Amino acid sequence: MIDRSHSTALAPPVSAPRRGRLGRGLAAIGAVGGLLSGLLGVGGGVVMVPLLVLRAGYKQREAHAVSLGAIIPISLASVITYGAAGKVRVGYAVALALGSVFGARVGAGLLARIRERPLKLAFGLFLATVAILLVLR
Repeated sequence: MIDRSHSTALAPPVSAPRRGRLGRGLAAIGAVGGLLSGLLGVGGGVVMVPLLVLRAGYKQREAHAVSLGAIIPISLASVITYGAAGKVRVGYAVALALGSVFGARVGAGLLARIRERPLKLAFGLFLATVAILLVLR
């Protein structure tokens, strides 16, 4: 289950489209992720990872890493917008952030060690479980 032979490079796969086309595709994926992040509070993992894997040809681990790198600017844009409207509860946000920093550190360490297939299965099962729970509640 542990894969120690992975590369730390996060470049798209060799079979990726030409640079200009890939850049536009990534910008479109980012736009969809940003839109849904601002609208629904999701985007990074829920939207961008599947699109990076299915549309941009990234490996699962690379898609997770790239998506994580996009979270900060997406979050800042949303926080500024919601904050200007007085909708951010700072105390709750700080508590969530403190827990998230710890959890992200542990999760990123696991991400670097889990093989591709188990990672895809875990991610897919997580998304399916969340979807089912949201529909039932």
